[in-house]
Amino acid sequence: MKAQDQPLLQGELRLAGRLDGRFFDLLAALALTGSLQKAARAAGYSYKGAWLVLDAAGALTHAPLVETATGGRGGGGTRLTAEGAALLAGWRGLQSRLAGFLGEQEAWLNEQPGLAALLKRMSMKTTARNQFHGRIAGVNPGPATTTVRVALDGGQAITASLTTLAAQELQVQTGKEALALVKSSEVVLVTDFGGYRLSARNQLAGTVSRVQRGAVSSLVGLTLPGGAVITASVTNDAVDALGLAVGQPATAVFKAYAVMLAVRS
Repeated sequence: MKAQDQPLLQGELRLAGRLDGRFFDLLAALALTGSLQKAARAAGYSYKGAWLVLDAAGALTHAPLVETATGGRGGGGTRLTAEGAALLAGWRGLQSRLAGFLGEQEAWLNEQPGLAALLKRMSMKTTARNQFHGRIAGVNPGPATTTVRVALDGGQAITASLTTLAAQELQVQTGKEALALVKSSEVVLVTDFGGYRLSARNQLAGTVSRVQRGAVSSLVGLTLPGGAVITASVTNDAVDALGLAVGQPATAVFKAYAVMLAVRS
């Protein structure tokens, strides 16, 4: 899995705080089809909803944006008035100018490596609740499995186990920027090892900073040294049995194969 590059900046244009892209999709479809029914369907409005939004826009502009014709030599239908056509043309011009502005600002951001890297990490969307940024500090390849050690920004390290083929596709190399993703359901919390040692490769000690109780399970946040937070999904019975409470020391434990790795291309 490779992290996909996405635009760092996005902007939504609205006129008068109310006329958005969907409204102008309606105007554009109306100019193309000459049918309000077809235009409403294309823009995702009901027929009545399209009339209502056009009436509201006409009230803002103090001029009708559409006009209707019934029968006659040219046929019936609905078309844009001169004001409606001018408004649509203005919108298209503003959209072009906005795209140019955002492109210029993104070029500037890319010249700020620290800020650009931060925003790129934020642009990745995943259901994994735990996402830790760091750099690859070690790679141990094997015939079938490769282990990768990621040094986190807070000073801790996470070990991921993945197939050697996946490691080759990701082109894992020491020094590369990476994200370690761990589902909250894969994290086990330990408050007392009782003299035992666990085989799980990842064991991160911290302090309970949040217990969000649900109907069946709770989300427990563990703050690590340096400020990073790892979240575990724990049954309410387990929360009660361990007496988990804010301020209590605990260790988040998860196996290396539970870590999904994303590497900056």
